[in-house]
Amino acid sequence: MTITVIDYGVGNLRSVVKALEFLGCQVRLTNDPDEVAEADKLVLPGVGAFGAGMENLRRLGLVEAICDAVKRGTPLLGICLGLQLLFDESEEIGQHEGLKLVRGKVVKFPERGGIRIPHMGWNSLRIRKREPLFAGVPDGAMVYFVHSYFPVPDDASVIAATTEHGIEFVSAIALDNIFGTQFHPEKSSKIGLQILSNFVAL
Repeated sequence: MTITVIDYGVGNLRSVVKALEFLGCQVRLTNDPDEVAEADKLVLPGVGAFGAGMENLRRLGLVEAICDAVKRGTPLLGICLGLQLLFDESEEIGQHEGLKLVRGKVVKFPERGGIRIPHMGWNSLRIRKREPLFAGVPDGAMVYFVHSYFPVPDDASVIAATTEHGIEFVSAIALDNIFGTQFHPEKSSKIGLQILSNFVAL
């Protein structure tokens, strides 16, 4: 089975591809809407601004392709910015509409109480529900983050894990065939590789 990584002109794509290849996956990096629509499994990674990411997806004709694939039941993993883009909207540098695959919005960490922004480095996961994505991953496992914004789902039942950084925030979601991590599994050592391996095995 081929894992399709969506190339929409943002950073951190190659490290995701390399991690999947390390796991023995055949990986296709593409910005072709037809290839995205027909994929067996999709990964939407990314580092950067929400508005620019969505603009690139629209310009490349990838919004409809991603949404159609998800509606058809294709497993999708969003990583960092890729997770945030799954939601309805973001308040990052103005108001921007997202892919609207998961109800809710993306907000910035509050600038109070000594909270460091961006949240950068290793932090622990509090696993809220035992999704297949977290098979073999212990509660309290350490993973790597780099972000200033995080998602707030309308429906708490989609929350798969949370993390503390001044406040408790959503660090992973799962909704049917849609999965997302605010952290970077491709930079999270053995735990991250386990999570990617679990996604591949879905």
